[in-house]
Amino acid sequence: MVICPSQNGERIEGGLLEGGITCLEVLLKQGRIMRYFLLRPETLFLLCISLALWSYFFHTDEVKTIVKSSQNAVKMMKGKVVEIIQNDRFGGLDVLEAEFSKTWEYKTNNVAVYSIQGRRDHMEDRFEALTDLVNKTHPSIFGIFDGHGGESAAEYAKLHLPEALKQHLQEYEKDKENSVFSHQTILEQQILAIDRKLLDKLSAAYDEAGTTCLVALLSDKELTVANVGDSRGVLCDKDGNAVPLSHDHKPYQLKERKRIKRAGGFISFNGSWRVQGILAMSRSLGDYPLKNLNVVISDPDILSFDLDKLQPQFMILASDGLWDAFSNEEAVRFIKERLDEPHFGAKSIVLQSFYRGCPDNITVMVVKFRNSSKTEDQ
Repeated sequence: MVICPSQNGERIEGGLLEGGITCLEVLLKQGRIMRYFLLRPETLFLLCISLALWSYFFHTDEVKTIVKSSQNAVKMMKGKVVEIIQNDRFGGLDVLEAEFSKTWEYKTNNVAVYSIQGRRDHMEDRFEALTDLVNKTHPSIFGIFDGHGGESAAEYAKLHLPEALKQHLQEYEKDKENSVFSHQTILEQQILAIDRKLLDKLSAAYDEAGTTCLVALLSDKELTVANVGDSRGVLCDKDGNAVPLSHDHKPYQLKERKRIKRAGGFISFNGSWRVQGILAMSRSLGDYPLKNLNVVISDPDILSFDLDKLQPQFMILASDGLWDAFSNEEAVRFIKERLDEPHFGAKSIVLQSFYRGCPDNITVMVVKFRNSSKTEDQ
């Protein structure tokens, strides 16, 4: 027996309705109507959207499975980064091969450097470390040079400035009691001299490259740091505090902005505040077109520190690729926890900066001091 609905909502038992229409015909007609509406593209599209929204908002088992798989993928990627950081061998990294196409590392008893090209098309960072721990003919010399507009300026400064400093410091050490010079004056004179030679060389070749210059002189009782540009140094004292060794030269700073304006220049915002809308720092070596306008200068800021007073554990010298991702305090905490690593934490913090999305070349130098409980003889 077939049960069909009547027009007034009552059930009719039997096979016929008024007018001789069978229930089967009614059902077939209703089926055709349903198929007509359900199989229309618009209806199917709305149905799919509705199911997707339902799944998303109410987290059906399928969506939960997808979410769980995504979370596992994220955890796996994080684990890979940790593996990169902890692994002392750098080979076999297919995923990041392009980003690390030019990687430099350096290690002695108390100095470690790690430097990567990162996401930039070219490697423009340079560094140098000159030590004489046996004969003590000169203080140790450490330098970071972050090039821009090409690598020629940074390469020139790296090759010539430390050697020039070494020569003049050796002469100074022979008769420093009668010398009218000091570490500060030697640093200032040699940085300005290198910039003049660099400008002559680059302007003759119409090479507009420039570079930062961060140089530290380390003797038994004194640390002297000269800075031009926005590479930066920071020291960890005996209490674990971060002590700035330099201050960035940025166009938006009041002192720099006034100087640029007096020279007839201007600063404008183009991703960051820039001199003449071009250079994101207000002091540098090289950059001869801006030097000709007197809006960019090479005068270094120089600071000296009493090591007996600070009793430092280590210092960090780095290009601005690091400081785009870390504050001074955060970098000190990070390195302090990793001084026992083969690169004194320099490699770890470079890779962590890259992992945080730094788009620049990244170079980090870590220098351990003798009074550090984890330090070997300097």
